[in-house]
Amino acid sequence: MHNIELAVFDMAGTVVNENNVVYKTLQKAINKTGHKLDLDFVLEHGAGKEKHQAIKDILNALNDSKEQASEPIFEDFKKLLDNAYHELNVTSFEGVEQMLTQLKSKKIKIALNTGYNRAIAELLLQKMNWKQGEQYDALVTANDVVEGRPHPAMIYKAMQLLKITNSNNVLKAGDSIIDIEEGKNAQCGVTVGVTTGAHTEDQLKSAQPTYVLSSLTELPNYLAG
Repeated sequence: MHNIELAVFDMAGTVVNENNVVYKTLQKAINKTGHKLDLDFVLEHGAGKEKHQAIKDILNALNDSKEQASEPIFEDFKKLLDNAYHELNVTSFEGVEQMLTQLKSKKIKIALNTGYNRAIAELLLQKMNWKQGEQYDALVTANDVVEGRPHPAMIYKAMQLLKITNSNNVLKAGDSIIDIEEGKNAQCGVTVGVTTGAHTEDQLKSAQPTYVLSSLTELPNYLAG
Protein backbone atom coordinates (compact mmCIF):
# COMPACT_ATOMS: atom_id res chain seq x y z
CA MET A 1 0.00 0.00 0.00
CA HIS A 2 1.17 3.53 -0.72
CA ASN A 3 0.94 6.87 1.05
CA ILE A 4 0.05 8.99 -1.98
CA GLU A 5 -0.58 12.72 -1.56
CA LEU A 6 -0.63 13.69 -5.25
CA ALA A 7 -1.70 11.81 -8.38
CA VAL A 8 -0.45 13.23 -11.69
CA PHE A 9 -2.40 12.05 -14.74
CA ASP A 10 -1.51 12.45 -18.39
CA MET A 11 -4.44 13.76 -20.41
CA ALA A 12 -5.06 12.25 -23.88
CA GLY A 13 -5.40 8.49 -23.79
CA THR A 14 -5.30 8.46 -19.99
CA VAL A 15 -8.15 10.57 -18.63
CA VAL A 16 -9.27 12.12 -21.94
CA ASN A 17 -10.80 9.92 -24.64
CA GLU A 18 -10.10 11.74 -27.91
CA ASN A 19 -9.69 8.63 -30.09
CA ASN A 20 -5.96 9.24 -30.72
CA VAL A 21 -6.78 12.32 -32.79
CA VAL A 22 -3.51 14.04 -31.89
CA TYR A 23 -1.36 11.20 -33.22
CA LYS A 24 -3.58 10.70 -36.25
CA THR A 25 -3.08 14.41 -36.95
CA LEU A 26 0.69 14.10 -36.44
CA GLN A 27 0.62 11.20 -38.89
CA LYS A 28 -1.36 13.29 -41.39
CA ALA A 29 0.96 16.32 -41.11
CA ILE A 30 4.10 14.22 -41.61
CA ASN A 31 2.61 12.16 -44.44
CA LYS A 32 1.61 15.36 -46.26
CA THR A 33 5.35 15.88 -46.83
CA GLY A 34 5.65 12.62 -48.78
CA HIS A 35 5.96 9.91 -46.12
CA LYS A 36 3.67 6.91 -45.69
CA LEU A 37 3.88 6.34 -41.94
CA ASP A 38 1.33 4.18 -40.18
CA LEU A 39 -0.18 5.15 -36.84
CA ASP A 40 1.73 2.49 -34.88
CA PHE A 41 5.07 4.02 -35.99
CA VAL A 42 3.90 7.49 -34.93
CA LEU A 43 2.76 6.17 -31.55
CA GLU A 44 5.97 4.21 -31.01
CA HIS A 45 8.24 7.20 -31.53
CA GLY A 46 6.02 10.15 -30.60
CA ALA A 47 3.61 9.18 -27.83
CA GLY A 48 3.60 11.33 -24.71
CA LYS A 49 6.12 13.90 -25.92
CA GLU A 50 5.85 17.63 -26.50
CA LYS A 51 4.51 17.63 -30.02
CA HIS A 52 7.32 19.44 -31.85
CA GLN A 53 9.81 17.08 -30.18
CA ALA A 54 7.58 14.17 -31.20
CA ILE A 55 7.81 15.23 -34.86
CA LYS A 56 11.60 15.54 -34.61
CA ASP A 57 11.91 12.09 -33.04
CA ILE A 58 9.59 10.49 -35.62
CA LEU A 59 11.61 12.02 -38.46
CA ASN A 60 14.87 10.87 -36.84
CA ALA A 61 13.50 7.34 -36.53
CA LEU A 62 12.86 7.10 -40.26
CA ASN A 63 16.54 6.37 -41.05
CA ASP A 64 16.08 8.66 -44.02
CA SER A 65 19.29 10.03 -45.50
CA LYS A 66 17.75 13.44 -46.19
CA GLU A 67 17.37 15.98 -43.42
CA GLN A 68 13.83 17.31 -43.14
CA ALA A 69 12.84 20.49 -41.32
CA SER A 70 10.42 19.82 -38.49
CA GLU A 71 9.19 23.40 -38.03
CA PRO A 72 6.92 23.58 -41.13
CA ILE A 73 5.38 20.22 -40.21
CA PHE A 74 4.78 21.41 -36.64
CA GLU A 75 3.10 24.61 -37.84
CA ASP A 76 0.85 22.63 -40.19
CA PHE A 77 0.12 20.11 -37.42
CA LYS A 78 -1.04 22.88 -35.07
CA LYS A 79 -3.52 24.19 -37.66
CA LEU A 80 -4.79 20.69 -38.48
CA LEU A 81 -5.16 19.82 -34.80
CA ASP A 82 -6.94 23.07 -33.98
CA ASN A 83 -9.51 22.28 -36.66
CA ALA A 84 -9.82 18.65 -35.56
CA TYR A 85 -10.32 19.51 -31.89
CA HIS A 86 -12.91 22.17 -32.48
CA GLU A 87 -15.00 19.60 -34.35
CA LEU A 88 -14.28 16.68 -31.99
CA ASN A 89 -16.58 15.31 -29.31
CA VAL A 90 -14.30 14.88 -26.30
CA THR A 91 -15.19 12.84 -23.21
CA SER A 92 -13.39 11.24 -20.30
CA PHE A 93 -13.13 7.46 -20.21
CA GLU A 94 -16.04 5.73 -18.49
CA GLY A 95 -15.70 5.83 -14.71
CA VAL A 96 -12.63 8.09 -14.65
CA GLU A 97 -14.42 11.10 -13.19
CA GLN A 98 -15.81 8.95 -10.37
CA MET A 99 -12.32 7.52 -9.81
CA LEU A 100 -10.94 11.05 -9.36
CA THR A 101 -13.70 11.73 -6.82
CA GLN A 102 -12.65 8.59 -4.93
CA LEU A 103 -9.02 9.75 -4.83
CA LYS A 104 -10.07 13.19 -3.62
CA SER A 105 -12.07 11.52 -0.83
CA LYS A 106 -8.75 9.98 0.28
CA LYS A 107 -7.27 13.54 0.46
CA ILE A 108 -5.19 12.91 -2.69
CA LYS A 109 -4.62 15.99 -4.84
CA ILE A 110 -5.08 15.66 -8.61
CA ALA A 111 -2.84 17.22 -11.26
CA LEU A 112 -3.15 16.86 -15.02
CA ASN A 113 -0.07 17.12 -17.22
CA THR A 114 0.29 17.00 -20.97
CA GLY A 115 2.58 17.41 -23.95
CA TYR A 116 -0.09 19.70 -25.43
CA ASN A 117 0.18 23.45 -25.22
CA ARG A 118 -2.09 25.22 -22.73
CA ALA A 119 -4.61 26.43 -25.31
CA ILE A 120 -5.34 22.90 -26.54
CA ALA A 121 -5.35 21.42 -23.02
CA GLU A 122 -7.85 24.02 -21.84
CA LEU A 123 -10.01 23.47 -24.92
CA LEU A 124 -10.19 19.73 -24.12
CA LEU A 125 -11.10 20.39 -20.49
CA GLN A 126 -13.73 22.91 -21.54
CA LYS A 127 -15.29 20.36 -23.93
CA MET A 128 -15.42 17.86 -21.05
CA ASN A 129 -16.81 20.50 -18.67
CA TRP A 130 -13.95 19.84 -16.23
CA LYS A 131 -13.02 22.68 -13.91
CA GLN A 132 -10.00 23.35 -11.74
CA GLY A 133 -10.98 22.83 -8.11
CA GLU A 134 -13.56 20.19 -9.08
CA GLN A 135 -12.18 17.30 -11.16
CA TYR A 136 -8.54 18.44 -10.80
CA ASP A 137 -6.42 20.77 -8.69
CA ALA A 138 -3.68 21.83 -11.12
CA LEU A 139 -2.90 21.71 -14.85
CA VAL A 140 0.69 21.66 -16.14
CA THR A 141 1.26 21.85 -19.89
CA ALA A 142 4.25 21.82 -22.25
CA ASN A 143 4.13 25.65 -22.17
CA ASP A 144 4.80 25.75 -18.44
CA VAL A 145 8.25 24.11 -18.42
CA VAL A 146 11.44 24.24 -20.48
CA GLU A 147 12.13 20.50 -20.60
CA GLY A 148 9.62 18.03 -22.04
CA ARG A 149 9.05 14.43 -21.05
CA PRO A 150 10.72 12.20 -20.00
CA HIS A 151 12.33 15.03 -18.00
CA PRO A 152 10.39 15.31 -14.71
CA ALA A 153 9.91 19.10 -14.92
CA MET A 154 6.12 18.94 -15.28
CA ILE A 155 5.77 16.67 -12.25
CA TYR A 156 8.03 18.95 -10.21
CA LYS A 157 5.92 21.93 -11.32
CA ALA A 158 2.74 20.17 -10.18
CA MET A 159 4.36 19.37 -6.84
CA GLN A 160 5.37 23.00 -6.44
CA LEU A 161 1.88 24.28 -7.28
CA LEU A 162 0.22 21.89 -4.83
CA LYS A 163 2.87 22.12 -2.11
CA ILE A 164 3.95 18.48 -2.18
CA THR A 165 7.57 18.10 -1.06
CA ASN A 166 8.30 14.35 -1.30
CA SER A 167 8.10 12.73 -4.74
CA ASN A 168 7.86 9.33 -3.05
CA ASN A 169 4.30 10.39 -2.17
CA VAL A 170 3.46 11.13 -5.81
CA LEU A 171 1.80 8.77 -8.30
CA LYS A 172 2.23 9.28 -12.06
CA ALA A 173 -0.17 7.57 -14.48
CA GLY A 174 -0.18 7.62 -18.26
CA ASP A 175 -0.83 5.63 -21.42
CA SER A 176 2.71 5.76 -22.85
CA ILE A 177 6.20 4.53 -21.98
CA ILE A 178 7.42 8.11 -21.73
CA ASP A 179 4.82 8.81 -18.99
CA ILE A 180 6.31 5.99 -16.94
CA GLU A 181 9.86 7.19 -17.61
CA GLU A 182 8.82 10.70 -16.54
CA GLY A 183 7.46 9.32 -13.27
CA LYS A 184 10.58 7.28 -12.62
CA ASN A 185 12.81 10.28 -13.38
CA ALA A 186 10.83 12.28 -10.81
CA GLN A 187 11.34 9.38 -8.35
CA CYS A 188 7.60 8.98 -7.93
CA GLY A 189 6.61 6.35 -5.39
CA VAL A 190 4.16 4.78 -7.85
CA THR A 191 4.12 4.70 -11.66
CA VAL A 192 1.09 3.40 -13.54
CA GLY A 193 0.60 2.48 -17.18
CA VAL A 194 -2.93 2.27 -18.56
CA THR A 195 -3.80 0.53 -21.82
CA THR A 196 -6.51 2.98 -22.96
CA GLY A 197 -4.24 5.02 -25.22
CA ALA A 198 -0.95 4.95 -27.09
CA HIS A 199 0.87 1.83 -25.92
CA THR A 200 -0.02 -1.82 -25.37
CA GLU A 201 0.28 -3.76 -22.12
CA ASP A 202 3.57 -5.33 -23.24
CA GLN A 203 5.01 -1.97 -24.32
CA LEU A 204 4.04 -0.41 -20.99
CA LYS A 205 5.47 -3.34 -19.02
CA SER A 206 8.81 -2.86 -20.80
CA ALA A 207 9.17 0.41 -18.85
CA GLN A 208 8.66 -1.49 -15.56
CA PRO A 209 5.92 0.59 -13.94
CA THR A 210 4.53 -0.32 -10.54
CA TYR A 211 1.23 -1.34 -12.15
CA VAL A 212 -0.27 -1.75 -15.61
CA LEU A 213 -4.07 -1.36 -15.64
CA SER A 214 -6.68 -1.88 -18.33
CA SER A 215 -8.74 0.93 -16.79
CA LEU A 216 -7.95 3.74 -14.37
CA THR A 217 -11.12 2.83 -12.49
CA GLU A 218 -9.07 0.02 -10.89
CA LEU A 219 -6.60 2.49 -9.39
CA PRO A 220 -8.23 3.22 -5.99
CA ASN A 221 -8.00 -0.50 -5.16
CA TYR A 222 -4.19 -0.18 -5.12
CA LEU A 223 -4.00 2.84 -2.81
CA ALA A 224 -4.17 2.97 0.97
CA GLY A 225 -6.88 4.70 2.92
